[in-house]
Order: sequence, then structure tokens, then C-alpha cells
Amino acid sequence: MELARTFHDKKFMWDGKTYQDRREAEETGQKYQSNGFEVELVREGELYFLFTRRVVREVVVEGKPM
Repeated sequence: MELARTFHDKKFMWDGKTYQDRREAEETGQKYQSNGFEVELVREGELYFLFTRRVVREVVVEGKPM
């Protein structure tokens, strides 16, 4: 499985897990969504894969400016 895929002109990253059961994949996808991720579910053969993305809303920079 490739690490990244594009859906709707947006880059999504594979969560690294293979799901045998669609219900388990959907439940995990719901957890990602509740944490602010966009989720795409992909079925290949009998297996399911989740691809997720989250837009960075805030960047925190530590240290003193140069």
C-alpha cells in the first residue's frame, strides 16, 4: 500500500493499518474525524484502508527570533 494518495486534489496519508472488517475501519475513521481529520476509506479486494489528513491551523515556534 502506498503511503499517500490524492483525493479531491488533496493529499491524504495512510494510517498504516489494514482492516479486515469495514465496520472496524468506519469506527476508526469516526474517531479520526472527531479529532479534526478528514478521512477517506478505500477498499481493495477484501481489505480496507484509511487515509487521513488534517490542515495545520496554528504553528507554534519555540526559541528566540534571530
